[in-house]
Amino acid sequence: MHASATLNTLSLRDYGRSRGSHAHDHFQVLIGLDGVLDIEVEGRGAGIAAGEAQVVAPGDRHDFEARGEGSVCLVLDTTHALWNRCAERAPADALQLHALARYLAHCMKQPPQHASLALQHGPALLLEAWGPAPSPLQDTRRRRIDWQSLAAWARARWHEPLTVSDLAEVACLSPSQFAQRCREEQGVSAMHWLRGLRLAHARELRMDGMGVAETARRTGYRSPSALTAALRRRGA
Repeated sequence: MHASATLNTLSLRDYGRSRGSHAHDHFQVLIGLDGVLDIEVEGRGAGIAAGEAQVVAPGDRHDFEARGEGSVCLVLDTTHALWNRCAERAPADALQLHALARYLAHCMKQPPQHASLALQHGPALLLEAWGPAPSPLQDTRRRRIDWQSLAAWARARWHEPLTVSDLAEVACLSPSQFAQRCREEQGVSAMHWLRGLRLAHARELRMDGMGVAETARRTGYRSPSALTAALRRRGA
């Protein structure tokens, strides 16, 4: 597509059980109408059920596959730059967005002369229905990270393969937002912060007299030797 071209195309798409994978040079907005579409965007998984939505940013590779008997989504392919503000957050009013998507889907099934006005303005209406981006002040108040509670949550789950996406979900942020906030507020990457917590817990258990093997098991290290090596690297 030429860089100056403008794209704002609505379509109804039926997704089947066959797995697909690709990337676009434009935004793609998917709003579930029926069934569930499993989608993984740059390693972040989600399911788009009826009434749920996902914005895929330009260049993001996404894998997708419908569950069960398939999925139907209203899809907007667009180069409108304001969709960038929607890529990292959920719609302000999901019910309103879903109602609009169903109306537009209905219009697309009508003769062109009966639906042209609705479909002409549909992309702009979807952007408006998604809602404005929160102000920096609102964002700070609503998305403050309770690092102490998040650390306690992680400590109770060392037996699980925790990821940045898991931490971000608990903090009610996107993975990219959480990663940025962790660097700003903790001074390290999100995975470095998580590894530090795990190692600190292991150190506490060892100082309390717990054996290496049991400490490794409780803190999620793959083996006693892996724990020993980690402790040695950190000078513990």
